Amino acid sequence: MKAIVIGAGFSGLAAALRLRKAGLEVSVIEQFDQPGGKAIGWEGVPTGPTVLTLPEIPRRIFQAFGAALPELRPVSPLTRYTWPDGRVFAPELDLEATLSQLSAQEARDYRRLLQVARTMYEGARDVFIEGAPPHLAQLLRYGLRDGLKAQPTRSLAALVQSGPHLTPFFLRFATYLGANPYQAPAVLHNIAWVELGLGVFHLSGGMRALAENLFRLAVAQGVRFSFGHKVLRMQRLPGRVGALQTDQGWHSADLYVSAADRHFTLGWLGLPMPAYALGVSGFAVLIKLAEAVPLGHHIYFSSDYRAEWREIAAGGWPQNPTLYLHTDGETAFLLVNAPSMGRRQLPEAEDYARLLLGKLAQLQPLPIAEWRAMSPRDYSLTAYRGALYGRAPHGLLGALRPGWGVAGMRNLVQVGGTVHPGGGVPLSLLSGWNGAGWLLDRIAGGSKEDGLESEGPHRSKS
Repeated sequence: MKAIVIGAGFSGLAAALRLRKAGLEVSVIEQFDQPGGKAIGWEGVPTGPTVLTLPEIPRRIFQAFGAALPELRPVSPLTRYTWPDGRVFAPELDLEATLSQLSAQEARDYRRLLQVARTMYEGARDVFIEGAPPHLAQLLRYGLRDGLKAQPTRSLAALVQSGPHLTPFFLRFATYLGANPYQAPAVLHNIAWVELGLGVFHLSGGMRALAENLFRLAVAQGVRFSFGHKVLRMQRLPGRVGALQTDQGWHSADLYVSAADRHFTLGWLGLPMPAYALGVSGFAVLIKLAEAVPLGHHIYFSSDYRAEWREIAAGGWPQNPTLYLHTDGETAFLLVNAPSMGRRQLPEAEDYARLLLGKLAQLQPLPIAEWRAMSPRDYSLTAYRGALYGRAPHGLLGALRPGWGVAGMRNLVQVGGTVHPGGGVPLSLLSGWNGAGWLLDRIAGGSKEDGLESEGPHRSKS
């Protein structure tokens, strides 16, 4: 059987490897001239993810082919947080070292909220992360067993109230899934456990290097890649995709995997866009440095985090935003949250980048040699209207990611950061691998023996 995968980002690479392992002839079509998707970068400067969580997920993929994940280094302190009043907090992998930086009340709040995050994550992991998109019976079982632990009647903002410093600290984790933290449900607090409890890891060369290693593994397995091919449309036949048109011709296969943004897939099929609200985008400044600086992850909070999110919700670029800064050698990546593209007239990207660089210069001066701006319009090449994770995860239903099926097309699966189980490198890898397995089981009788075995009592579902 032949399969076509659209997109050579993390989910597309994982899907191609899964299909190839099942013995299919696999071709990957990518609009850019290299693999990596949002992690491609600009002349060595990252443009997307900078660190890795849940390393067991990519490790399982490499192990499925008898290969080893490139060496990872645990990061500690995880991130250095700074507030306008001069307060600094740098959580460590060691809990006691973390608590020693806090007041007695903050330490109690931190310990309590960390345990809540762990309970939420471990209760939801098998159903909402490791498995296929849950059906109604699974949701009911989860609700009876663990539903109350997810605190379904509470908002995230109400759950994490813990003083002027820890409250925005815990709120910020929801932005990793594209949420406005003041509109997010309490269950998104589980994300905090992934970073604070399970740890953050750095790979030499960053996430771009991880993508390159997956690409080389796929090539070694016989996956074929066509770069610089832009998808134009999919031929929609009753119950299936008939063919795929790019700017360089038509392609046909038995199975199709779209690892592009879900909204792009709907557009290629000629289907209407969903009416739900979109999650947030980002605005980045990509920086080349005149001299090397140490590896570091820094967050500089704004003076009014709630006001910052009111500006974003109104469609504007915040004028006093929280800054995320990643430094690594002679590169730096500066990122702020921004709204997805709408009708509001916004400043020129270069003008806003200069504003951000001016604020950064007051907080952490860097030897900047060259920079370029990356606005939601640039992110819209890989994300519909620049919304990095698609649908806004607001409310309990919003927190559920769209599934892998698309409009009854039985030979097509949708994977990636805009669908189940969500965004970020490890979840995108899971979506690609498990989504491709789901399609094999649905169409080609793929064996569940090809699933990703986890390092624990649970396992990935096909």
